[in-house]
Amino acid sequence: MADSVTSQCPYCGVGCGLELLPPAQPGRPVRRDGEGHPMWSARGDRAHPSSQGQVCIKGATVGETLAGGRLSQPLYRSSLEDPFEPITWDNAFDLLAGRIRSTLASKGPGAIAMYGSGQFHTEDYYLAQKLLKGAIGSNNFDANSRLCMSSAVAGYTRSLGSDGPPCCYEDLDHCSVAFLIGTNTAECHPVLFQRLLKRKKKDPKGLTIVVVDPRATETAKIADHHLAIAPGTDLMLLHGLARLILKDAGFNADFIDEATEGFAAFSQAVESWTPRRVAEACGITEKQLRAVARLWCRKPAVLSLWSMGVNQRREGTAVVGGLINLHLLTGQIGHAGAGPFSLTGQPNAMGGREAGGLAHLLPGYRLVGNADHRAEVERAWGFQPGSIAAQPGLAAGEQVEAMERGELDLWWVAATNPLVSMPELDRLKAALRNCPLVVVSDAYADTETSHYAHLLLPAAQWSEKAGAMTNSERRITYCPAFRQPHGESRADWQVFAELGRRLGFEQQFSYDSAAEVYAEFAALSAGRLCDVSGLSHALLAEHGPQQWPFPSGSEPTTESKRLYSDHRFATPSRRARFMAEQPLGLAEPPCEAYPLVLTVGRYLGHWHTMTRTAKVERIQSMHAEPRLEVHPDDAKRFSLEADGIAAITSRRGTLTARITITDRIRPGSVFLPMHWGFTQEHACEANALMHGEACPISKQPELKATAVVVAPAVSVIRPQEQTGNRLESLRRLLSPALR
Repeated sequence: MADSVTSQCPYCGVGCGLELLPPAQPGRPVRRDGEGHPMWSARGDRAHPSSQGQVCIKGATVGETLAGGRLSQPLYRSSLEDPFEPITWDNAFDLLAGRIRSTLASKGPGAIAMYGSGQFHTEDYYLAQKLLKGAIGSNNFDANSRLCMSSAVAGYTRSLGSDGPPCCYEDLDHCSVAFLIGTNTAECHPVLFQRLLKRKKKDPKGLTIVVVDPRATETAKIADHHLAIAPGTDLMLLHGLARLILKDAGFNADFIDEATEGFAAFSQAVESWTPRRVAEACGITEKQLRAVARLWCRKPAVLSLWSMGVNQRREGTAVVGGLINLHLLTGQIGHAGAGPFSLTGQPNAMGGREAGGLAHLLPGYRLVGNADHRAEVERAWGFQPGSIAAQPGLAAGEQVEAMERGELDLWWVAATNPLVSMPELDRLKAALRNCPLVVVSDAYADTETSHYAHLLLPAAQWSEKAGAMTNSERRITYCPAFRQPHGESRADWQVFAELGRRLGFEQQFSYDSAAEVYAEFAALSAGRLCDVSGLSHALLAEHGPQQWPFPSGSEPTTESKRLYSDHRFATPSRRARFMAEQPLGLAEPPCEAYPLVLTVGRYLGHWHTMTRTAKVERIQSMHAEPRLEVHPDDAKRFSLEADGIAAITSRRGTLTARITITDRIRPGSVFLPMHWGFTQEHACEANALMHGEACPISKQPELKATAVVVAPAVSVIRPQEQTGNRLESLRRLLSPALR
């Protein structure tokens, strides 16, 4: 019998520590999943400093998701109308290498693109950059961080000089105000929410909680102040708070003088946002606004936390800047309990950014557009000068547009499922039909994206490969391989390395282990803000999770580290910058034809596109189907009945869902979960209704709001019914992968 192992949970960016117990225990029957596969079980790792033994239902049931429905061998078809046929890995590599060579000769590296994922280990991310940006010469690597965290990345970089959250989870224990904006922490980051709730119960007078959200979420239930602002008015609120802080002399003049720049332009920008104007625009009272402003003025430690409700906006970067402005205005950064703290969506989105995993990045928070950065990376990678293109590559939405124009010969999707998570899904489906070779690397066979692929590659997933992941508080955990890879599946880094060798870069991609890959990445991070040059698989395995920065020579510790405690920032002047944008509001506001705002989000039990969580009976019973939340006033206005069926229509199409009438949603807004893609029993492609307008700085789409009209429907219309029997026929084509 194997001993238990420790790892990081592969779900959200909280990065909880898990202790995994093998299927066989003395005196007990072997634990098995619903299909009879031996099943590891999970519980919280009490020694993990980030989660301290806590775990949510997703982490606790992850062992039930690892074996069923897996892709077991490479499959190929030349046309989307043909059935998949099994092929060997050797043939798959020949096909990929041949397409890459022919495309480079005919169209150049810009016709090759990859869309990766925060489900990658850092080693996978790193070698994807080396392959695409170094060997092939295409910066067209982007990841689902573009849909999740890119506004936070851009906001941190503009205001503080670099990506990298300055706070740590310990700040939840020390803050006097927790300011939560655009985050339903209770359902999306539940372990952090429980830590905050425990603190509130223990010290109700020592902690004030502010929640800014159009919905009365589970998070809002514990708030001392719930600002149910109208969708799209976040920056107006932040400017209104800043103006009140200035008028109340609640700003920190010494900090502003010594550590910031741009204050004059900022103070002028917020001057017109009077309490009356802000209250009317946001749909709150002046009294509420003033009460929250006083907290920023008079409390010693304000911690702000945000997530998709801020980032997924056409002005997402500006809203992040507006929030950081409040911290700079009051000096609330760099000390215990204070600072701007983005809550990451994916388990290794942070590690991906450190490894260069967006179209404008290179490893170590370097920038593609910086000639010195390119030269440093080219030397480290052993490529000729000029190998890395000087221009940033195509972001995720731009990759779709390039496919529409017929400019991409190869689109490679790895460890993610954009046919549920991206906006304008019908547009994406059409674009995929215009790409000669769509490659999908995934652990699971029947994802929505697999239905639009030509080549399917079976991926070894978390639990079957060794690697590192970085959570929201910059803490890195070693994740060992404790199960055998399923079928012929291979780790993503191994696939990228083998392809690199077949393209003629034998020396640059000669690795025997993930530990070697991590060692190369760690060395390349030396001297950067995200320096992990002192870390290795061996150190992490022996001493447990460590937080960066961790330069060479550092001693392992469980103590938390904060950035900018000396009030010296990563900008050229070493000063933090005030931002001074004016609010734009929603990209698609409600109108006479589409009078409601649809916002989307997540349920506690489900994870993104349900690739894993749909396999867990307990979770399925918690969330049996997607429900449309409608305020009673709107239900009356549009003749909707509780538990009836609603047709929700935007400018891009119509879908149906069962109705929940509730006052937790504000009048004028409706809510749908985003999890149910077209392969699910209760399919409800919420993102098919969402527009593709994006923040011009971060290029993150505004997935949180679109204009819709809602009406009663006679019956549920599922996507597969709208397209005849296409879904079932595609499932038959996938049948070899499911055996």
